[in-house]
Amino acid sequence: MSDLFVNAMPDQTGSDEPRKCLAPEPRAYPEKPEKVYLYGTCLVDLLQPEAGLDALKLLEQEGIDVVFPDKQTCCGQPAYTSGYDDEARAVARMQMEVMAENYPVVVLSGSCGGMMHHHYPSMFKGLPEENHAKKFADRVFEFTEFLVHVLNYQPEDKGEPQTVAVHTSCSARREMNVHKTGWQLIDSLKNVARKVHDHEFECCGFGGSFCVRYPDISGAMVNDKVKAITDIEPDRLISADYACLMNINGALDFQGHELKGTHIASYLWERTSMQSEGESNV
Repeated sequence: MSDLFVNAMPDQTGSDEPRKCLAPEPRAYPEKPEKVYLYGTCLVDLLQPEAGLDALKLLEQEGIDVVFPDKQTCCGQPAYTSGYDDEARAVARMQMEVMAENYPVVVLSGSCGGMMHHHYPSMFKGLPEENHAKKFADRVFEFTEFLVHVLNYQPEDKGEPQTVAVHTSCSARREMNVHKTGWQLIDSLKNVARKVHDHEFECCGFGGSFCVRYPDISGAMVNDKVKAITDIEPDRLISADYACLMNINGALDFQGHELKGTHIASYLWERTSMQSEGESNV
C-alpha cells in the first residue's frame, strides 16, 4: 500500500523522485522535560493564534517552561510535497537553527509533525546535515502525543456534559500514529462522550496544495466529511490539526451549519479551566 503514496505530478512540480509514505514506528519517549519549544504552525499562528496560546497555557500549567521562537516559519511541507526539495531544505534548515537547543519540539499539528519527524531525515540523506536532521527529528512530538506519552496528562474536566466528534488528519494518523492520543485525551474528560462518525478514517479533502489542484475532488471529499459529522449530531467537533479544521469549518459555514470545529488545545483548556461568565481566561 505504501508504494501507492507517490508524487502523482512530478513533471509539474519540479521533481521526478517519488514520495513514499512511511509507516509509523514505535518510539521511545523521554522523561518529563523542564523546557520545550512550541512550534505553532503557520495556520495556527496566522488564523487561530488562540489555539497556540491555549497550548502554551496547558504546557505551563504542567510545570513546563515553554520557548516560542519568534523566527519559526513554515515546516517546509508545501514545497516538499510539491517537489521543490531545495526550497524545502532551506526552510527546514531555518527551523532546525531556531530550535537548536536539546529541548523537545512540541508541534500543534500531526501534518507538520510528520514532516519534521519523518521527512527531515530523508530530505538531508547524504548531505552534511543528515545526522543533525535525524537528531532534530527525534526531538519532534505532536501535541497530543506529548501530553499523553511524555507528560501523562490527566485533565480535570470542569465542563457540562457534551458529545464530541473527533477528526484526525491523514498525517496524524498515518505518519505520526497520534489519532489514538487524541481519542485518549477526549475520552479522559469525564463529562464528554466521543461519537464516531462514518468518515472518521477518511481525508477531509484539504491536503494542502491538493485542494487547489483538484478543487472539485476536494469539495466532494469535504462535503462527505461534513455530512458524516453532522449526521451524528455532536455538540462539538474537535481536531488537533487546524488545516483540516479550516477546511471543514469553511464547508460547515457555507452549508449553514451552526457547528464549528475547535482545536484540541483550546478545547482542553476550555474544559479544564471553566470560569464564571464574565471572567477572563487569560
